[in-house]
Amino acid sequence: MALRFGLVGTGAWARDTHGAGVRASTGGLLAGVWGRSPERTARTADALGAPAYDSFDAFLADVDAVVFAVPPTVQPDLAERAARAGRHLLLEKPVAVDPGQAARVRAAVRASDVASLTFLTCRFRPEQRVWIDAAERTGGWHTASAVWLVPLYDPRERPAPGDWRRSEGALWDIGPHALSILSPLLGPVERVAALAGRGDTVHLTTRHASGATGTAALSLTAPPTARQVVTTAVGEEGVHTLPRGFTTASLAAAEAVDTLVTMVADGRRDHPCDVDFGDEIVRVLDAARRSLAEDRTVQVAGPERP
Repeated sequence: MALRFGLVGTGAWARDTHGAGVRASTGGLLAGVWGRSPERTARTADALGAPAYDSFDAFLADVDAVVFAVPPTVQPDLAERAARAGRHLLLEKPVAVDPGQAARVRAAVRASDVASLTFLTCRFRPEQRVWIDAAERTGGWHTASAVWLVPLYDPRERPAPGDWRRSEGALWDIGPHALSILSPLLGPVERVAALAGRGDTVHLTTRHASGATGTAALSLTAPPTARQVVTTAVGEEGVHTLPRGFTTASLAAAEAVDTLVTMVADGRRDHPCDVDFGDEIVRVLDAARRSLAEDRTVQVAGPERP
């Protein structure tokens, strides 16, 4: 029997990635849509052929799981409510931009014993997931680097109101993707140093529990001619590069939906991309933010106790 998913969000990413992903999955059924704007909720629900809800509580009552596609400033409170209502969660990255909020989501998930996943695209694209899993099993990596330079914004333009990606920058938008590869290969990040560049460009140096070090160059304001997305690991097995992701984001979302369905069916609550990992990413990025502000290397805080 299909797991009933509710979609929170009304933007293009909600409609074309998460909503389409639930519809393309084998184990999920899109049972409803809720958003903060009733008009946009109605349009998104109509496009996806699903019921629209005006009440978040009524929406939660009719679903088994919730997939989020809202800004990280909005997601934590809604996710905590959903978890405490006993609903399984497919969270958008980053889980939050405040470590305290991420910790509360994590605590609610664990207290309610619900399944959770953080949607990190390359971890659910089969061709990239297979490479990451194999590299993690291989081990022995001396270092790894992630270069994600994306020409999404003109640095001369003023940010549009409500555009969290522009206000928080590449650190919080692309940083989770980089860490979703560096961490499984090198181990949890213990310390981080960050240096700002042009536009919203940020350079990270990470030291991991394994003793290995990593680097990441992140930007949403790179020139169009400088676009580059490449991740490389160097170690005892030589030099290996993450394959290009050909699977669409919506099919990666479908893979995440089916993974969550399997976790629920099997009674499993732990996964490499569960809420704990989402919380870990927020703590690393918060350390990087403090490193930028204080011009020093910063130790990553441990998880907060519930």
